[in-house]
Amino acid sequence: MRKKLLFLLIILNLVLSAMAYAFTAEEIIRKRDDNEYIETARAEMEMIIKSGRREMVKSMLILSAKDNSLVEFTNPRDRGTRFLKRGEELWMFFPDAEDLVRISGHMLNQGMMGSDFSYQDLLESDKLTDLYHFEIIGEEEVGGRPAYVLEGIAREGKEVAYYRRKTWIDKERFVGLKEELYARSGRLLKVLTVLELEEIEGRWYPVRSVMEDKLRRDTSTEVVLKSIVFNPDIPEGVFTLENLR
Repeated sequence: MRKKLLFLLIILNLVLSAMAYAFTAEEIIRKRDDNEYIETARAEMEMIIKSGRREMVKSMLILSAKDNSLVEFTNPRDRGTRFLKRGEELWMFFPDAEDLVRISGHMLNQGMMGSDFSYQDLLESDKLTDLYHFEIIGEEEVGGRPAYVLEGIAREGKEVAYYRRKTWIDKERFVGLKEELYARSGRLLKVLTVLELEEIEGRWYPVRSVMEDKLRRDTSTEVVLKSIVFNPDIPEGVFTLENLR
């Protein structure tokens, strides 16, 4: 009887210890935000857009500072094409036509430059904790890594591209490994899978990911981060319409 009681006390102690050190959903998301949220950065990226047997490769330079971003395409076909994000506004410059266009309304849901990423995806620059209310719904392995599984529902009054998102977060590195993005109706819209992570300046960061648009057939867009510098000096006037031309 004493041995049985001692065994039960040990098990209870282990359970209570585990509960005491368990992270809440908000703590997990905040740790992910600490890894992935960018205040200011300069980056070089490549998009590999696949549609059936067709493949397009687009390269770009990106300057980002909180709510503002400037994207300039550098591959030969799109050289000089630029995007400017200023808060909730998105503008595009076409060098051939010397035309400046504001992207709004239904255009925001279209694929950016033919990719599986929409223009609306570019507009979400806030931290996940500010946009969604999360709950832990389980634990699974993704690519051999143990992960928390969380479900996020859009906070009331927040404008988001996806009403609900299911996210797998590495239990050790606190970085996203996979996401499923849903409409309010419950329909699965997109799946984002992280293929490769790298520790950069003390934080784990995705350097190769693939997005699949589930409303399109046989398409995917792989994003490869070629280089990134956190907290660079960005001159004044970079995020202006005058500089976009």
